[in-house]
Amino acid sequence: MFFLDHAWLVPLIPAVSFAIILFFGKRFPKGGSEIGIVALGASWVLSVGALFQWIHRVNQASDASGALGTVKAFASSLKLAATSSGEHLAPVQPIVHSLTWFQSGGIKFDVGIQIDGLAVMMMFVVTTISLLVHIYSTEYMRGDRRYTYFFACLSLFTASMLVLVVANNTLQLLAGWELVGLCSFMLIGHWWEEKPNSDAALKAFLTTRTGDIGLLTGVIMTYFIVGRATGTPSFNILALNNAALSGKVSHLLLLMCAIALMCAIIGKSGQFPLHTWLPDAMAGPTPVSALIHAATMVVAGVYLGARLYPVFFEGFSIGHGGVNMMSAIGGVTIIIGAGLAFVQDDIKKVLAYSTISQLGYMVMGLGVGAWIAAIFHLFTHAFFKADLFLGAGSVSHSGSHHSFDMKKDMGGLRTKMPQTFATFVIGSIALAGIFPLAGFWSKDEILVTAGKSGYTFFMVVGLIGAFMTAAYMTRCVYLTFFGEYRGGHADDHGHAVAADAHDTHATHDVHAHEPHESPLAITGPLWVLSFFAVTAGFLNAEAFHIEKFKEWFEPRVAFPDLLHPAFSWGAAGISVAIALLGVYAGYAFYWRNQGLVNFTEKSAAARAGKTFLVNKYYLDVLYTDVIVRSIKGPIADASYWINQHVIDAVLNGVGRGSLAVARFTYDILDQRGVDGIVNGIAVGTGDAGGAARSVETGRLQWYALMMFSGVALFSVFLWIAH
Repeated sequence: MFFLDHAWLVPLIPAVSFAIILFFGKRFPKGGSEIGIVALGASWVLSVGALFQWIHRVNQASDASGALGTVKAFASSLKLAATSSGEHLAPVQPIVHSLTWFQSGGIKFDVGIQIDGLAVMMMFVVTTISLLVHIYSTEYMRGDRRYTYFFACLSLFTASMLVLVVANNTLQLLAGWELVGLCSFMLIGHWWEEKPNSDAALKAFLTTRTGDIGLLTGVIMTYFIVGRATGTPSFNILALNNAALSGKVSHLLLLMCAIALMCAIIGKSGQFPLHTWLPDAMAGPTPVSALIHAATMVVAGVYLGARLYPVFFEGFSIGHGGVNMMSAIGGVTIIIGAGLAFVQDDIKKVLAYSTISQLGYMVMGLGVGAWIAAIFHLFTHAFFKADLFLGAGSVSHSGSHHSFDMKKDMGGLRTKMPQTFATFVIGSIALAGIFPLAGFWSKDEILVTAGKSGYTFFMVVGLIGAFMTAAYMTRCVYLTFFGEYRGGHADDHGHAVAADAHDTHATHDVHAHEPHESPLAITGPLWVLSFFAVTAGFLNAEAFHIEKFKEWFEPRVAFPDLLHPAFSWGAAGISVAIALLGVYAGYAFYWRNQGLVNFTEKSAAARAGKTFLVNKYYLDVLYTDVIVRSIKGPIADASYWINQHVIDAVLNGVGRGSLAVARFTYDILDQRGVDGIVNGIAVGTGDAGGAARSVETGRLQWYALMMFSGVALFSVFLWIAH
């Protein structure tokens, strides 16, 4: 079990890579990018090794399950392992290694790893996506002003996410969580000289910090929850999950903890109403966008929900059906994200709102008890969303002269960029959830579980989202690859002149004027991701009796009983039909112009609706102009008044006092005191010298007379005294 026992090397290697690139990267022939690629390659090999060893461990447990009937029954009685069918699987203990980090006031703070199915799956996803992004970036970021710094940050970003993934305690998870936020701030603001970029980085950082308050609160509460159940408070995740399921902790406490942790998910995973930072984060380089949306930043929130799922399951009473905070937030986010994707002209922002919507599916899936489906959707979504983002970057790099505006600078690129076109279409079909690509299997499982678990309303919400997803992606594909090429905004050197162009790094001045296919460093990762976008769904294709994803990755210890409804061809048919209807609607409206032509010009209600969407539900206005300004204004006024009337008064008083003291010191102490004493001593010394000078005649007889007189007077004095 070398790879499982040494999984701590997986985050350590890119962390070391970060330090080497940062301090010595510029001395390497490739500016440090080769260090990052080798490091991620090594982490990927270790992750794959851990993945296979975990599968072997699970298979061994399954093979021995026949001899473990007693153990299984015992585990079942403790809610440690169960399936919906009542056929209990053998528990598979995670690999846990830890050591004491430090001790304070009798409390031990550990650092360590907890490797189970969820962790090995995430390690594979993170290292695979990050490795492909590193390779892609060698061409995409070539000639960038901060090429070495970029790769250093990429390595640290990956290491931070992996620290979070392997953490065996909530404090270490918190450390990884914050490092991920810091790295996203650094990478979103990569070109910080441009104010929109630095503003976007700050917005992402501050918005997610709002949610992090919930995480801090939740981590503190989890510490005491473990203590309430076991008598020994701890940050250990396994102990926490067991405590949440033990029945020894009050439901109110679990509910409050679940709400606090849910706030963290809302901030980190771009859920309504804190989703506003995610589209603005597109200001960063496109490879960063792919990494953020597929394998790191936004995925961290969903991972938190999956890792501490017993807390949410018991706190929100998920097993009882109905409505809870998790399912409601996820459901709302599906619709509001998809709605905003329709009115974007920037291809990256279409994909960003699509990510928000898909994250809504994952959070809603957790909220309706579809744990395996939600995590399966995280798994498949990582590949096709990275494929789409890197595809958008390829179009910008070689087809639209660094512009991301679909209406102004794209169109007709399918023949000029056939590989980018093919891979982008594959990713779009997978995202739309059309059979048999990856998105179909994971999304369908969420919808079926919602319908069978008493969350019928959210199943309908998911179907509406599926229709909208297919429609806006059809629009996106049409505007980018079909119709007439609308580029030609490049100057004589092939540079875009679009004012809002992203990724306008100082390079690519040798590009041909005409759109062309991207080089292998870009198309290679696209094909790899497309391969996964096609095949990843077959890991849990219940229609063909394949449930390997569930078998390998669903926890079997410290985990609640979950419903796993059987695959339904009827439900799947409805889901696919709705997605195809969405494709047709997009085709008819945008492609063939057969829809409600000029509808927004003719209808005031439609026009108002579009304006509402274009202004992003006015949430930015609410946050910036109402909440922030209403807080910032009075605070600024109060600060100014305090500055003018308190701080300045104190400083002026201190100044006047110091002046008076200085004058007293000079006039009284120095001039009259010190100088007076010194001058008096000088005068006295002078007078004494004058008196002494009167007896210093130089005549020997005078000195003898003075000596004789003195002795005589002294003798008389002694005689009288005696």
